[in-house]
Amino acid sequence: MIEQAGVGAELARAREALGLSVAEVAQQLKFSARQIEALEQDRYETLPTGTFARGMVRAYARLLKLDAEGLVGRIAVRVVAPDNTATLASVSRAIPITDGARRSNLTYVALSLALLVVIAAVAIEWQQERARAARMSLVPAAQPPQVADQAQHAPAASVVASSVVSPPPLAPSSEGEPANQVAGTAAPAAGSRRLLLLFERDSWVEVRGRGGKPLLSRLNAAGSQRRVDGEPPFQLIIGNAHHVRLSYDDRPVDLAPHLKGGVARFTLQ
Repeated sequence: MIEQAGVGAELARAREALGLSVAEVAQQLKFSARQIEALEQDRYETLPTGTFARGMVRAYARLLKLDAEGLVGRIAVRVVAPDNTATLASVSRAIPITDGARRSNLTYVALSLALLVVIAAVAIEWQQERARAARMSLVPAAQPPQVADQAQHAPAASVVASSVVSPPPLAPSSEGEPANQVAGTAAPAAGSRRLLLLFERDSWVEVRGRGGKPLLSRLNAAGSQRRVDGEPPFQLIIGNAHHVRLSYDDRPVDLAPHLKGGVARFTLQ
């Protein structure tokens, strides 16, 4: 057998012959100075692995223009490459998955999908609610019964004329000023319409008139009633609407078509 000693000494002699220092060799090979010293002193057990040590000897020999493969062969007995067969076998072996683990994974996937479905449903409902609030239903004002009856038997022009009702004459007061014909009732302004709300249970109501002018926004107690005068269109939001009665110029308004979760949102023209 060829004597394995002397490889490090041969490397050291070749380095010194070229006038290179340990630090210069380490810089060129990108190794540490201690690793170069370990190679020159044949201390291969201090290097990371057998394969790495062989590569270092090969690179060092090539730098010094020596027979790289010959020097690697001389240290083959002392620097044995690790057997990776067992490692590769353990890596390639399938990881066993028990029935319990499989059921746990399926349960986790099912719960995750259910959560995503719930989140998507909530997001869709929220978007639809915003869209409904943005475009409130338009409810035309109810015509007086006599006007509606005349509309079936008269031309359009006569119907319009008959729908304009002149206010009753006002009796002069003692000071010569006109007084309201109905005591305690203020005369509505020109172009003004009247809303009347009766509350069977507590209800929050918001009413806005022409141009978004706020006319009413408050919580109303059960058994109370509110009268709102203003210029249409009226935008209404009525909470607990199942228990609220609304009339528009003394004509009842059906709130059922506008209910969503107990709240009615709509517009009266």
